[in-house]
Amino acid sequence: MRQVALAIALLGLAGVAAGGCAASDPTADGAGDAILAAAFRDRVHDLPVQGRGIVEKLLKDDTDGDRHQRFIVRLESGQTLLVAHNIDVAPRVEGLAVGDSVAFSGVYEWSAEGGTIHWTHHDPDGRHAPGWLHHDAETLQ
Repeated sequence: MRQVALAIALLGLAGVAAGGCAASDPTADGAGDAILAAAFRDRVHDLPVQGRGIVEKLLKDDTDGDRHQRFIVRLESGQTLLVAHNIDVAPRVEGLAVGDSVAFSGVYEWSAEGGTIHWTHHDPDGRHAPGWLHHDAETLQ
């Protein structure tokens, strides 16, 4: 039931654009933080989300199976998220550094550390809505 309420709240975000970053920033009003906090509290999986955070830590690429660029972002609320961006499907976020702002659209998966955002790219098989990362005036899908 809570996941349904979160999905309804997510659909209410202004400026959501399937397939790319909206002209008006859908992450600017903090609604993404509230949705992500509720998703963490309720241990939600497979929830489409958008948000924005500050890069707190750069991690080594995950090279088991599909390669993923990994980094930790801290939301304005203080919650941290692991972003796992598939670099076998989408371009790497070049020039990413601690302290940078990154907006994202992807799928949230609960973890005890705050959660993971993945599917931050197009889906070659068409099963997921396209996600994206926005960094330094560039949107990557």
